[in-house]
Amino acid sequence: MKRFFAVLLAVLMLLSCFPSAMAYSKAGNRNKAITLWHEAGNASVAAGGFHTVGLKADGTVAAAGYNEYGQCDVSGWTDIVAVAAGRFHTVGLKADGTVVAVGYNEDGQCGVSGWTDIVAVAAGTVHTVGLKADGTVAAAGSNGDGQCDVSGWTDIVAVAAGYKHTVGLKADGTVVAVGDNGDGQCDVSGWTDIVAVAAGAYHTVGLKADGTVVAVGWNKYGQCDVSGWTDIVAVAAGWYHTVGLKADGTVVAAGENWDGQCDVSGWTDIKKP
Repeated sequence: MKRFFAVLLAVLMLLSCFPSAMAYSKAGNRNKAITLWHEAGNASVAAGGFHTVGLKADGTVAAAGYNEYGQCDVSGWTDIVAVAAGRFHTVGLKADGTVVAVGYNEDGQCGVSGWTDIVAVAAGTVHTVGLKADGTVAAAGSNGDGQCDVSGWTDIVAVAAGYKHTVGLKADGTVVAVGDNGDGQCDVSGWTDIVAVAAGAYHTVGLKADGTVVAVGWNKYGQCDVSGWTDIVAVAAGWYHTVGLKADGTVVAAGENWDGQCDVSGWTDIKKP
């Protein structure tokens, strides 16, 4: 499972990691809704533990892969504007700000039917996070390490979910995090001028306004060795590796490379969506 995350998660998510502090207002049509959810940092493709999810132009969703828990049972979904995937569950954000979810629900991670006014979603291994239009955050699922303790958060403009931690980017460029902090992955209180965040299994990544990158957490494989990166315009985090998209369309990566997931030095013309 960790190798699937490492290879596929960051590659699929990299091109959709562009949060914005722009405020959200309810859309009168689907095109407006899509513009707003995209600016909130949502994804049109997502990779779970052993499954892949794709958002189609007409608002329907496709999914393939391991389906033991029904995480690929999305054929009936409509009016979806963003998707997220956990280890064994799939989440869809609808144009009206409600959320749907299917898959493994032993910890309540699919208990999102009552959510409203959501503008962005993120999925951890066994928890789900939703950013509301007013800058507050909702969470459902496993809370054994406090990863769902987000009820007091305000002024949030983007969210990310790791294995057992949750990260929120505030409108002022600071960052908050809750959950498992055994490896320091929640030690983000001193971060400033952050414009995007990403969460790996046990590490957290922040993109700064000047194009540099910061990272904290478990660093056994060098996944936090990003201090020399410059001209970065987007970041993504896999299970044990970190990826950065540069302004010139090239890509850099650091961390575990058992399966060649960091062999991106030859990539060119990689674009923002």
